[in-house]
Amino acid sequence: MTTSGTRRLFGTDGIRAVAGEPPLDPTTIYAVGLALAHSLRKKNASPRVLLGRDTRESSPWIAATLAAALREAGGQVESAGVITTPAVAYLARKHGFHAGIVVSASHNPWADNGIKLFGGDGYKLPDAVELAIEDEIFHHAAQIEAPDPGSLPPVEDKPALARDYIDFLAGCVPGLSLGGLHLVADCANGAAAAVGPELFQLLNSDRRAEITFLNIAPDGRNINLDCGALHPEFVAGEVKARSAHLGLTFDGDADRCLLADSHGRVVNGDTILLVAARDLKTRGLLRGDLVVATTMSNMGLEAALKRSGIRMSRAPVGDRYVLEEMQKANAALGGEQSGHILFPHLATTGDGLLTALVVLDLIARTGQSIEELTADLKVFPQTIVNVRVREKKPLDAIPSIAAAIRAAEEALKNNGRVVIRYSGTEPLARVMIEAEDEAAMRRHSNAIAAAIRTELGA
Repeated sequence: MTTSGTRRLFGTDGIRAVAGEPPLDPTTIYAVGLALAHSLRKKNASPRVLLGRDTRESSPWIAATLAAALREAGGQVESAGVITTPAVAYLARKHGFHAGIVVSASHNPWADNGIKLFGGDGYKLPDAVELAIEDEIFHHAAQIEAPDPGSLPPVEDKPALARDYIDFLAGCVPGLSLGGLHLVADCANGAAAAVGPELFQLLNSDRRAEITFLNIAPDGRNINLDCGALHPEFVAGEVKARSAHLGLTFDGDADRCLLADSHGRVVNGDTILLVAARDLKTRGLLRGDLVVATTMSNMGLEAALKRSGIRMSRAPVGDRYVLEEMQKANAALGGEQSGHILFPHLATTGDGLLTALVVLDLIARTGQSIEELTADLKVFPQTIVNVRVREKKPLDAIPSIAAAIRAAEEALKNNGRVVIRYSGTEPLARVMIEAEDEAAMRRHSNAIAAAIRTELGA
């Protein structure tokens, strides 16, 4: 899990805030670049760093500020341009970079942005390294003079890097035939729009499949806007309206994927974990017959896996924590209900495009639709209520909130689950309850949300 240090900048998925405002103001961004370069120079005199970014209007100036700081501190910088988060992880490892940086706020609104850091091994930087970078930033913050972002030249992009990533993805599913499928792909006006169409054009060279791409015209402000994995009902509606076989939808930086079946029903990460786990087990590739999910995964998934002789363990929410549990157990599959799916034999991080290809390959090999593959999955009614908070105090230390949580746990202890947590990337408290009794589920979730809103609401 996290180290004992207190995080001030980095959340569970890097730094994320409103672009231009602390902690994503030019001075702090410049300080991050300096601190990362200093950290890398402890082992490499002239470290090489790869940059990638999403489609937000703030991404170019943030990338330019980071590049200037890295070079000032003795680093070398190359840019893959607009590209997905998992692409940076892959390319950093493949091409021998000492680190990779992604400028993205993933599923957040366009005005937000973020900085995600990867090591040269393709994995997110360990907590201890991020905390050391934080310490340097705060220790030297007063002495740092960042240049005006408007005075900095844009970073020069290398399109060949994106092609390397596309070739890698295609190589993960050798011989994949899309047959006569009609697919609808929602790229969320984000990073997937830069590589998704070219990837599927390569895979559909025989033109036997019909592939409709939606939201591939980013304007800097329409990323995730009523589309993408944050709004999977959009692609679900398009699949039904177009009589397509399957829908694919990605978030802003394309590290996660959700699906929609031919009836226009959303297929979340739990369902993807189920079909992938069964397939890996059939092929003798599911080490220990184990899947690592999170505290948010539905009890129905656990029951369906058990019927197939597969165990499920739960990690805290956050793909880095799923990966930690997977590494401890040497697990071959893990992921989140939100669509972060980890296939460690293929990639070091969750990758929405890779997830889509794995599912399409599975469908092609079995000759079954996603509906047929998951016909026995019975999902417990589940609700998630997000409450915007002004601060993140320990919830069990506030009597009224603790009492509401205890009441729900006692009422549902044999027929449901209660999970209350703070978001690692936004000022939100998330109230998740699932239960056989939907009325009880909603009653308790509303009571807990009301208590949080009263005590901590923004």
